[in-house]
Amino acid sequence: MLLINILLLPLHLPLLSLHSHLHTMIKSLILLTTLVLLVSSPSAIRIHPPSISDYNQSPEYTNGDQCQSLQTPSCHPSLLHIATTLDFKYLRGSIASVHSILRHAACPENIRLHFITADSTSAAADLAAIVKSAFPRLSFKVYPFEKESEVKQLISSAIRPALEDPLNYARIYLSEILDPCVKRVVYLDSDTIVVDEIEKLWSTPLTRSRVIGAPVYCRANLTSYFNAEFWSDRELSSALEGKGACYFNTGVMVVDLERWRSGGDYTRRIEWWMKTQKERRIYELGSLPPLMLVFGGEVEGVDHRWNQHGLGGDNVVDSCRRLHGGAVSLMHWSGKGKPWVRLDRGRPCPIDYIWAPFDLYRFAKYF
Repeated sequence: MLLINILLLPLHLPLLSLHSHLHTMIKSLILLTTLVLLVSSPSAIRIHPPSISDYNQSPEYTNGDQCQSLQTPSCHPSLLHIATTLDFKYLRGSIASVHSILRHAACPENIRLHFITADSTSAAADLAAIVKSAFPRLSFKVYPFEKESEVKQLISSAIRPALEDPLNYARIYLSEILDPCVKRVVYLDSDTIVVDEIEKLWSTPLTRSRVIGAPVYCRANLTSYFNAEFWSDRELSSALEGKGACYFNTGVMVVDLERWRSGGDYTRRIEWWMKTQKERRIYELGSLPPLMLVFGGEVEGVDHRWNQHGLGGDNVVDSCRRLHGGAVSLMHWSGKGKPWVRLDRGRPCPIDYIWAPFDLYRFAKYF
């Protein structure tokens, strides 16, 4: 009724004052629309950082009889370590990802999560409290990213703002961030869902002293990853000679931290490419190109079932994608579109409904 009265108001006024009252009507409509959206969408009004009350507690996942009992849960050699980033923007995705891992694990209590957060003690504490509330039995540790300000100086603009976040580069520093007793880790982006036993990925053999393993995609057009500035410089482009037309998505990796730490100076070499990018602009993406330049041709190939990526569209357009052919163990919403955003907006892709059962967000609205 209020809306009708606002619309009819100008009809009762002299013609000369119609313009000013039309302006008033438009402002009133904008205000009313805003109020309707706030009332109808609980998630829309939560402008403050998420809190413990925003998330439901996960079902309790416990070890099966076949699992080894760990007396020292932080550094036991049988512990399965997983690292990921954790921030308020992608918290919902991170919680769902952890939930999917635990649900499909035979020995969930033998999994230890390593969360890397922005370099803020208070934010890290708040995020840790939310994780603890959602997963009371989970073994985990939170690490503020102390190199955040340093990394910011190395980052150049990317095709998508999210790729410029310093946390996107935290994977490069895992060997320095995680406890020295952690010798191997699976790194996962926060927009992934695991639908298989994560131990299968964790136990991937890294042959020939390789440092990382990941699904590798060949017959790629590498000219699309690097620009003319890169290809016109013989010294720079020679870094890819003999490595084949292959790339790997860095959102899912098995990393041998012991080998990373013992030699190769990998972190400094990646930083060198980041500095070169800052000075000369040789690519458009974020952390992927420098990792390709350092590890290209030396990545242990993992079955493609462990990274069905691109489900969020590309880096510019939020579009619906189908799963690739073959078996699926891990789904990855890399790209612009995120399942929780599309679901809450009422415009989900069919694939997003597979993500939804792992969502613990209390105020989720699925259409």
